[in-house]
Amino acid sequence: MPSLTETTTIPSPADQVWPLLRDPALVASCIPGATLSPDQGDGMWRGSIRVKFGPTVAVFRGEASLAFDDVARTCTIEGRGIDGRGASRALASGLVKVSGNDTTELAIDGSFTVSGPLETFANAGGVHVARALLAEFSANMAKKLAEQAPTVPPPPVSPVDAAPLAQPAATAPPSPPTTPTPTPAAEISGFRILWRAFLSWLRGK
Repeated sequence: MPSLTETTTIPSPADQVWPLLRDPALVASCIPGATLSPDQGDGMWRGSIRVKFGPTVAVFRGEASLAFDDVARTCTIEGRGIDGRGASRALASGLVKVSGNDTTELAIDGSFTVSGPLETFANAGGVHVARALLAEFSANMAKKLAEQAPTVPPPPVSPVDAAPLAQPAATAPPSPPTTPTPTPAAEISGFRILWRAFLSWLRGK
C-alpha cells in the first residue's frame, strides 16, 4: 500500500488558509480539472477530475467523506474513486493538517491502493503524481487568497468638504449579497503532471 507524507507551504497566514480548506467547493476549484457534483448533502462529497493526455481525455469519478477539527486544524479524509471505464478502482485515506502563523504549512499524511490496469503505474509513480498535484493545488490556493485580499479603503471625507446630502427617494430594498461560485482551475494536463512527477522522482533519488 503506497503511502504519502508531504508538506507544502502557502505564503499566507494560517488563519486565512484554514477557512478556505473547510470549503470543499473552493478546494475543488484549486485542483486542476476537478469538479464537484450537485448531489451533495448526505455527508459524502462527490466529484470528478479530467486529465488530458494530448487528444485523449480521461475522467475519474470519486467520493469522499470529510471530518474537520477546527481546534487542531485538521481534516480526515476517506475516499474512493473509479476511472471512466470502470477498469481501475482506488481507495485513499489521509490526514491534512494546517499549521503556522504568517506562512501556512500544509502537511498531508495518507495512503492509497489502486486495483486494475493502473495498479502497476500507481504503485511505481503514484506518490510522485500526488506530489505534483499538491504543488499545483498549493499554487492555485495562493492565487485564490491573493484575489480575496482586501483592498485599501479610500480616505475619509472631511466634514468641511462634505456637501449636504438630500434625502434619497424611497427605493426597493437591495438584494442580499450572493456568494460567488469559485472559478475552477484550468483542465489538468497529464503530460505536465507527469513531468512534475518525474522531477519529484529525481529529487527523491
